[in-house]
Amino acid sequence: MKNIDPTTTESWKKLQEIFQETKNLKMKDLFQEDPERSGNFTIQWKDFYVDFSKNRITAEVQQALLGLAQDTGLKEAIESYYGGEAINRTEGLQVLHTALRAPEDSEVLVDGKNVIPEVYEAKRKIREFSQQIINGAKKGYTDQAFTDVVNIGIGGSDLGPVMVTEALQFYKNHLNVHYISNVDGDHVHETLKDLNPETTLFVIVSKTFTTQETLSNANTARDWFKKSSPADAVSKHFVAVSSNISKVEEFGIASENIFPMWDWVGGRFSLWSAVGLSISLAVGYSQFNELLEGAHQMDVHFKTEDFEKNIPVQLALLSIWYNNFYKAESEAVIPYTQYLQKLPSYLQQAIMESNGKSVDRNGNKVSYQTGNIIWGEPGTNSQHAFFQLIHQGTKLIPADFIGFKKSLYKDRDHHHKLMANYFAQTEALLMGKTSNEVQKELEEKKMASEELNVLRPFKEFDGNKPTTSILIDQLTPTSLGKLIAMYEHKIFVQGVIWNIYSYDQWGVELGKQLASKILSEIDRLDVSNHDSSTKNLLKFYLN
Repeated sequence: MKNIDPTTTESWKKLQEIFQETKNLKMKDLFQEDPERSGNFTIQWKDFYVDFSKNRITAEVQQALLGLAQDTGLKEAIESYYGGEAINRTEGLQVLHTALRAPEDSEVLVDGKNVIPEVYEAKRKIREFSQQIINGAKKGYTDQAFTDVVNIGIGGSDLGPVMVTEALQFYKNHLNVHYISNVDGDHVHETLKDLNPETTLFVIVSKTFTTQETLSNANTARDWFKKSSPADAVSKHFVAVSSNISKVEEFGIASENIFPMWDWVGGRFSLWSAVGLSISLAVGYSQFNELLEGAHQMDVHFKTEDFEKNIPVQLALLSIWYNNFYKAESEAVIPYTQYLQKLPSYLQQAIMESNGKSVDRNGNKVSYQTGNIIWGEPGTNSQHAFFQLIHQGTKLIPADFIGFKKSLYKDRDHHHKLMANYFAQTEALLMGKTSNEVQKELEEKKMASEELNVLRPFKEFDGNKPTTSILIDQLTPTSLGKLIAMYEHKIFVQGVIWNIYSYDQWGVELGKQLASKILSEIDRLDVSNHDSSTKNLLKFYLN
């Protein structure tokens, strides 16, 4: 990939000039001036309808942003991304989560070897194992069918699977799937306390099988299991997704119950692999495979579509426009379905761990903002929580509104009320409410003029708050796969333009190193040299 400081490009300079000229534009004026605005700033693709017309952009802004993509070599970077180049340069690794959902007749080379056959071998193993657990052919040590599955992992080994399992709850089978991630012992014991060890299957997900949180939780789960079960029963109740075969076997897991992980798939993009085994167990392999198919469809769209009509590209360019020119540091993701309640948490890791970097691909400190703070909750709950800040606060917060045309349970009354709020909120954020409108509204309520004048400024809304509406036919495994992959590719585009490495995460390491050192001090009751605050906190904890 080309290592280009975006601020040195002509398109960046052009965007700075345009920003100074357009920063005070009102979006509702743009709609009045251009009756075709909505159609001009909408992408319709398959079952996705993405309307970004309620954003502070003009055709000139859009063209300049597309120029920035060109000047920073995005087209060539996409070719490197799909072609198996080691674009994670600091670790010398390829970034090929797209290969996990590619067709079986594809060819994706890693060190000269086509990895698609081993991907499909892993898929067959996931399918067979899932089917045997779901239909009761594979049983526990007392010959009872499994009723519960406990996934033990952290980061990408937890956030992706738990988000998808929650999102596809409508498609769930009889198995109850639980997730343990936090090394908090209370969390572990709270999860285990009502489970029956004779009918519980544990899935331990750790590439190295050395992650402190995961191994601590796995050992606690194994100890809990062995209290009422023979030691040799561990091999029937514990499976692993890992690349460290010897460590897994040492733990007591049979070799046939080990599922692979690959270095060319980053943790936060790994739910498409055997890391998604708990998803396959929860909803069945056919639904898991449809999830992968949806992601592949978005992969093809991103790789082949012109940038003007390329959904991930356009979303990424909007984020750069707000982050680097409007200085808006955060973005809200508001899904109008309770099923996607964990999507913002998932995207926090995917986006903030990927693009939270301050050193560019040349090894230099960046002079511009990278990354975005991601947050959100489902509507309509969020409307009664933080929407006050978005509507009348002092911060500019661009927001993605994700909605579905059809509900899963076909309750039209509820769904119409839900979607009425979806449409109303983006319109309210666009239009606001002027002083004259407030005046008229209060006069119609026969409010006395003195009271009216006091209340009026508190009921005014500036509007002009940017939103992007992502409207999808229905929440299915396929559409969910497209949605997740859409955000994955958005991350990639931003990283390319910001000239940073999106696929390493060295910032995670320092805290781990210090935690190991401090843990040994806690075990020895011997506090060594720290800053005075940490030293005093440790002494207070140990007293």
